[in-house]
Amino acid sequence: MVCIYCGSKTQVVNSRHQKRLNRVWRRRECTQCHAIFTTEEAVDLGGSIAVRRDTKHVQPFSRDKLFASLLSALGHRQTAVADAGALTATIISKLLLSATNAAVTPQEIVIITHETLSRFDSAAATQYTAYHPLSS
Repeated sequence: MVCIYCGSKTQVVNSRHQKRLNRVWRRRECTQCHAIFTTEEAVDLGGSIAVRRDTKHVQPFSRDKLFASLLSALGHRQTAVADAGALTATIISKLLLSATNAAVTPQEIVIITHETLSRFDSAAATQYTAYHPLSS
């Protein structure tokens, strides 16, 4: 990686794996100007998971869509944004385990999201189900 300030090479001085978020946090130092900055590496879910609507229609997975639907369902909570972020990470990890050939169906997303929300907040699960029915 190159320095964000001068464009020279950098070296990693500290690195930590964030298991729950499936990311790697790195502290980098420029070999030329000695600037220090932080980077995070994360999986590009849009390129890693596809949503298969039917046999012909496949689209990239959108973390933002999942986050927005969770935020809407959790709107009654004071910590809705933080809760939606944490639940999004949890649901994505479950989706990655259930993906067949790196693809999931919209119904699988709804079922896993509903199950996860039910364990966390039953009112949010009910709110989510109002807009995302469990059966097609």
